[in-house]
Amino acid sequence: MRRLRVLFLINEVLDSGGAERFAVGLATHLPRDRFEVWMCSTLRVEPAALVLLEEADVKHIHLGRRSKWDLYRFAGLMSLVRRERFDVLHAHMFGSNLFGTLIGRAYRVPVVLAHEHTWSYKGDPLRRWTDGLVIGRLATRFIAVSSLDAKRMVSIEHVPPEKIVTITNAYVPRPRSPDGDLRHELGIGSSTPLIAAVSVLRPQKALSVLLAAFAQVLDALPDAQLTIAGDGPCRGDLEELARELGLEHQVRLLGRRNDVDAILRAADVAAMSSDYEGTPLVAFECFANRTPLVATAVGGLPAIIDDGRTGLLVPPRKPTALADALVALLANPARRERIAIAAEERLQEFTIETVARRFAALYETLANESGLRSGENGHF
Repeated sequence: MRRLRVLFLINEVLDSGGAERFAVGLATHLPRDRFEVWMCSTLRVEPAALVLLEEADVKHIHLGRRSKWDLYRFAGLMSLVRRERFDVLHAHMFGSNLFGTLIGRAYRVPVVLAHEHTWSYKGDPLRRWTDGLVIGRLATRFIAVSSLDAKRMVSIEHVPPEKIVTITNAYVPRPRSPDGDLRHELGIGSSTPLIAAVSVLRPQKALSVLLAAFAQVLDALPDAQLTIAGDGPCRGDLEELARELGLEHQVRLLGRRNDVDAILRAADVAAMSSDYEGTPLVAFECFANRTPLVATAVGGLPAIIDDGRTGLLVPPRKPTALADALVALLANPARRERIAIAAEERLQEFTIETVARRFAALYETLANESGLRSGENGHF
């Protein structure tokens, strides 16, 4: 039997962003003796991510769309699918899920996967309808990244339950970057309590709640510092809120960084204040860097964090609960160490190698179920 030919479809090929990093990580970790892997990006590509694809011998095609309305360029995807006769088309995120399933079915790709990396499941009735009645019925399987997402896909979007497969995201190590000294950069000593958040600055992440919680942390630990790595549309609002709360000297917005591991290692505690999540990669990065994490109990986080043992969970939109949990860890180094050790051990369940094996098995099972056999129709 020859290798299965797999095409990944995603808007952006990036070395940042959870879904984008996961897609690149999965594409580069599938066993090369069983899969020939291609990736098609539609909107944007970052050079660092392209290097990872090239090193792993993943063929890359870029459609060159300039906006989400630049739809005619999907003609390039149609031509690619028709010419290369892929066995599996694996799309990631809503737009690619829609066009991937439509084009995959139109050109008779035997296995078409849509991969939902989570959304709020609120508002946007057109998206709910599209997920349930178009993507959910055309796709061979619809991937959910948490059991809660899977339930919402059925109950809210009416995706057929037999179509859904739940596979968590994975820890995707970042390219090695030079170890910096964040505390020296911030002008603080080794004993200063330091909280770190790593996030795209968008409304989903509810970082205003983290700022409100941090203001309460200062009541107990006046010399504490909060650093937030990342950029996004909410940056201006967060800077203004920090000023309003009188936190401009204790809160540092670092912008986008390529030394996330060093930032997490420098911190005493990490924080996530999101309103909703799937299975966020940054949680695994906290595990890997032995940085105890306080996170909201949303999405897939309760499935990967054993509250009190591998991290602390708090309700969303409850700044006092978040502040109390942060203070509890900052004031107890021994507890932080116990949590860090347990979280690092738990990480072994979520390595990209482990998750890639799950997807490899899924591809091959679905290929067999679709009737693909050596010598039939030029496929597997």
